[in-house]
Amino acid sequence: MTVAIRVIPCLDVDAGRVVKGVNFAGLRDAGDPVGLAAAYDRAGADELTFLDITASSDERETMYEAVSRTAEQVFIPLTVGGGVRSTQDVDRLLRAGADKVALNTAAVARPALLREVALRFGAQCVVLSVDARRSAGTASGFEVTTHGGRRGTGIDAVRWVREAAGLGAGEILLNSVDADGTRRGFDVELIAAVRREVAVPVIASGGAGEPAHFSAAVAAGADAVLAASLFHFGELTIGEVKSELAAAGYTVRPVPSMKGMPDAD
Repeated sequence: MTVAIRVIPCLDVDAGRVVKGVNFAGLRDAGDPVGLAAAYDRAGADELTFLDITASSDERETMYEAVSRTAEQVFIPLTVGGGVRSTQDVDRLLRAGADKVALNTAAVARPALLREVALRFGAQCVVLSVDARRSAGTASGFEVTTHGGRRGTGIDAVRWVREAAGLGAGEILLNSVDADGTRRGFDVELIAAVRREVAVPVIASGGAGEPAHFSAAVAAGADAVLAASLFHFGELTIGEVKSELAAAGYTVRPVPSMKGMPDAD
């Protein structure tokens, strides 16, 4: 059975609003997360990702109330991340309506957290979010960053993904810090390097600028493609991305017959 390629809008949330910048900086407002989530659900998105992008850097908890309101509006899988530090945090997010929980900074600090979460809740709900940037100081040429891309770690990103999958991560959300918001395309070299090391699904994130970029990411090994500003600001629709993927020979789930998205503000 052929598995459909998933198209996933990402809600980067800061202070209760969806924001988007370039290389994790220069953020601008993109709307209300609840309204956008509902619109994406109607537009045929396969999943949604909700990332509280300043929870770790501000050393605070994820906005559970905003997650709960978002979950009430969608009938597709919802992944939530940002500020998740313990199995208790994961439990609260799942109870708030998340289907999967993304771990990043806390997992880098204490990798055993991945095993603990997988043993308690199942690997299917454990997503390792990796913010990787190019670095000459690592064997693969890619380094893990934390705190929303703000801090380098010196850890080889490809080695870390392999280790995390062994610990229980059921999916990899692979964010390219260098490509983020640039519109020049996904980092296909990074995607291919990770694909060679893990059997779990890989979600490509960072750099989408046109429909062809999505099929290029899948050709490099991605099982799902994620974008933010292109969708938020109406430059591409879910349907247009799926049409490109289908034209390239990939299986996708159909979308409702509709043009664009309603105003989410």
